[in-house]
Amino acid sequence: MEPEEAINVIDGPLKQCSADPITGFFRDGHCNTCAADNGSHTVCAVMTAEFLAYSKYVGNDLSTPVPQFRFPGLKPGDSWCLCASRFLQAHDEGCAPNVHLEATHKRALDVVPLRVLEQYAIKATES
Repeated sequence: MEPEEAINVIDGPLKQCSADPITGFFRDGHCNTCAADNGSHTVCAVMTAEFLAYSKYVGNDLSTPVPQFRFPGLKPGDSWCLCASRFLQAHDEGCAPNVHLEATHKRALDVVPLRVLEQYAIKATES
């Protein structure tokens, strides 16, 4: 499983999304992806209480810890590499979280138009 080139949606180098909690398909803190990443975990999203409740409602509980997978559970303010399709679904339902464009992999554009991501863009913090 070789990661694709680490380029973000604004054609720059892919920045880190989160090291605490550690995120990404490769659990390297970045929203890197590859052909095996069927969910396209490419959108660096900042969790909100509203989005976490929505995600749980649609069957993906991101807030409950799962120790056997070393998953601490997410809380509002945590950054996480979110599946592009889940982000778009949340956008369509009016509860999408904010995103760090600099940490969102270019592959997300296969699912989510850049104009949609830009609606939720926040300035990336230095990592």
